[in-house]
Amino acid sequence: MRNLKVIMAFKGTDYHGFQRQSGIKTVQQTVEEAVGSVLNEKVTIFGCSRTDKGVHANEYCFNLKTENQIRHRNFLRGINDRLPDDISLISCEDVPLDFHARYDTKAKEYIYLIHNSESKNPFTRDLALHYRRPMDIELMKKGAEHFLGTHDFLSFCSKNGEKENTVRTIYKFDIEKNDTAVKMTICGDGFLYNMIRIMVGTLLWINEGRLTPDDIPSIIEAKDRGSSGRTALAHGLYLNKVFY
Repeated sequence: MRNLKVIMAFKGTDYHGFQRQSGIKTVQQTVEEAVGSVLNEKVTIFGCSRTDKGVHANEYCFNLKTENQIRHRNFLRGINDRLPDDISLISCEDVPLDFHARYDTKAKEYIYLIHNSESKNPFTRDLALHYRRPMDIELMKKGAEHFLGTHDFLSFCSKNGEKENTVRTIYKFDIEKNDTAVKMTICGDGFLYNMIRIMVGTLLWINEGRLTPDDIPSIIEAKDRGSSGRTALAHGLYLNKVFY
């Protein structure tokens, strides 16, 4: 038995997220069908994270177990030939049998992209949020600083039906602007449902004067989703890197 660790990239526009769902097009189902046709066996891939509809990935990790002794290069070539153009396998390696792409994750890095201009950009459609208002990057950075460290992020979670632990640690929250392109880079030990999109939406509210940077600590303390900002649209979000 082999355990293969695979890195892929995908454009999430046409998928209802990663996780397999009955009767709905997902990344997991699409990849499993391609892998199964190459290995000539039914396979289940275990992803590093769930993603929402429209969210993209520059570096997404999954693992799968197989008895097939196919070479890594042939695995990548054969499956990429069967995948649609919006999904691509990047690398493949053998790892210990107890490796799990989700449960062995130490940290994840996401980026959120914004096209900041009065005019839309046809080349970033479905790939970056179009935001027309002028952006005060330094003001937003002051707000983002309050996210750093270990906090209970219940105020930045869309739902918590299973009463999961909502404490997370944010290691980095950088914001940079180059002409009309704005990139937010967020790294943490884990993220709640819609957490990054709500943090981004809250920073946009700060930019619009609906909140101030100094409001963030009290929003965190409130542990109430109603106290934070809007949920930014999914298509600006990318899983950028996974750390093990």
